[in-house]
Amino acid sequence: MQIGIPAEIAANETRVAATPETVKKLVAGGNTVLVQSGAGKLSAITDTAFADAGAKIVGTAQDAYNSDIILKVRAPQAEEIGLIKEGATVIASFGVHTNPNLEAYAARKLDCFALEVLPRTTRAQSMDILSSQANIAGYKAVLLATHYYPKFMPMMMTAAGTVKPARVLILGVGVAGLQAIATAKRLGAVVEAFDVRPSTKEQVESLGAKFVEVPMTDEEKKANDGVYAKEMSDDYKRRQGELVDKHAKAADIIITTALIPGRPAPVLVKPETVAGMKPGSVIVDLAVESGGNCPLSRAGEVIQTENGVTLVGSVNLPGMVAQDASALYSRNLLTFLNLMLQKDGSFKINMEDDLVAATRITGEGQVRYSKPN
Repeated sequence: MQIGIPAEIAANETRVAATPETVKKLVAGGNTVLVQSGAGKLSAITDTAFADAGAKIVGTAQDAYNSDIILKVRAPQAEEIGLIKEGATVIASFGVHTNPNLEAYAARKLDCFALEVLPRTTRAQSMDILSSQANIAGYKAVLLATHYYPKFMPMMMTAAGTVKPARVLILGVGVAGLQAIATAKRLGAVVEAFDVRPSTKEQVESLGAKFVEVPMTDEEKKANDGVYAKEMSDDYKRRQGELVDKHAKAADIIITTALIPGRPAPVLVKPETVAGMKPGSVIVDLAVESGGNCPLSRAGEVIQTENGVTLVGSVNLPGMVAQDASALYSRNLLTFLNLMLQKDGSFKINMEDDLVAATRITGEGQVRYSKPN
């Protein structure tokens, strides 16, 4: 098969969908890999490195898109769709809940696979782009917080006196939250964490953090004991708000990571809570692109409130660690692609495979994806 790797054109996107490691494996399988010149530049991967791995370097996006299979980080934008070979297969993160171009992909007869809707099963772990990239985001969020926090993270005992350690509150204990806990602990902070899923308590405590627990009814525990957090009742939200408010006001750094697939991010840190926080405190909102866990956050901006709290709304944190982010992402894509690349060199979309079926959002000229209720 001919596999194209175009350069990403989305704003602030520094990652690339292949690395010399994955290109070498694709070429070893008998495939031809075309990489657009400069596609890896922002990930510190040179054209020479791709060429040494066996790729053919092409000059334009049109050349890369004239392939049977396209690997991308972000979904093709409107101006890219016409460049793609009709009937091609495209594997990427499509942002399916808000992507306005699904009908256009279908009209182009593209087979599009959105890896962000991959089932969260054991078999899918090695293809899970949400986990691999969230892991990086959680790490980088802590480093961003230290940049804006005007004090030390660890306790310091010096001849001039003792400095207390920073108190860090992590809201949302998915992959990003767990990595944020681990990173903050390594830097010497005192860490607390909250999640609506009671099952995360053991994970939090295993990393040395304290679990902030909202009392729950048996029905609430049962409703939120899965992989993803779900929308909670108004009464639970009231109890949650009171507890988060108390711990947030005592925190020096808050990192919010709570997302609900297909819905706006839940509000966890209310404006009145921010108003009661200490001057110099920092909030890093990883959910800012989905509306934010704090209503005061602004995507792509770092702002300071009147009472001296810094809100960090940086987007695409994995892109700030672009080389490793690209390495992990490209391995996810390669593993998924191997579900369809046959040993004899042919390519087959096997709809009996649950992972293939679940991620195919367009095919046979139709939009196959329907937004969950």
